[in-house]
Amino acid sequence: MERVLPREEWIKTLPQAAIASCVLLLDPDGRILLLRYAEGRPCAGTWWLPGGMLDHGEDPSAAARRELYEETGIVLDEPLRFLGFDHRADVKGTGPVIDFFFHGGTLAAGQAVRRSPEHNQDGLFSLPELETTPLSAHVPTLTALHTAARSGTVVCLREGQPL
Repeated sequence: MERVLPREEWIKTLPQAAIASCVLLLDPDGRILLLRYAEGRPCAGTWWLPGGMLDHGEDPSAAARRELYEETGIVLDEPLRFLGFDHRADVKGTGPVIDFFFHGGTLAAGQAVRRSPEHNQDGLFSLPELETTPLSAHVPTLTALHTAARSGTVVCLREGQPL
C-alpha cells in the first residue's frame, strides 16, 4: 500500500517560487512609467515597472496596488486590469519567480511621482527608447505588456518572451 503524506509534509515537497506583481502605467502618449533602482539596491542603475514581491497571504492585485503606492505615492481609483504573467525559471541563482502584471490605466497629465528610497529616478519611456535604456528585465516583456494594455488582451510570457 502506498503511503500518503499528510498535507503539511506533502506541501514541503512541491516546487517553490517567489511571486511578484507589477503595474504598467501609460501616459496619454503611450509612454511607460519606469523607476530606476538606487545605488546599493539589487539591479542598481536599471529601470523597471513599479512593483515587488507579495507579502505572505497577499493576493497579486493587492500587492500591485500596495507596491505602486509605496514606490510612487500613486493611488488608483479604478480597478487594475490583469495583463498577464511571466514565469522565470531562475532569477539570479535564487530560484523561480512568477511575475503578475496589471494595467493601472493612463496617468493624469502632470501626475506627480513620490519615489521611495528604493528608487532614485522616474521617467516615461516610449517603446523605441527602451532599446537603449538599461532595464532590469527584457524589452520584449514591456513591448508585449504595452500591446496587451493598448489592445485589451492578456499575454503569457516565459523568461520575458511571449509564448
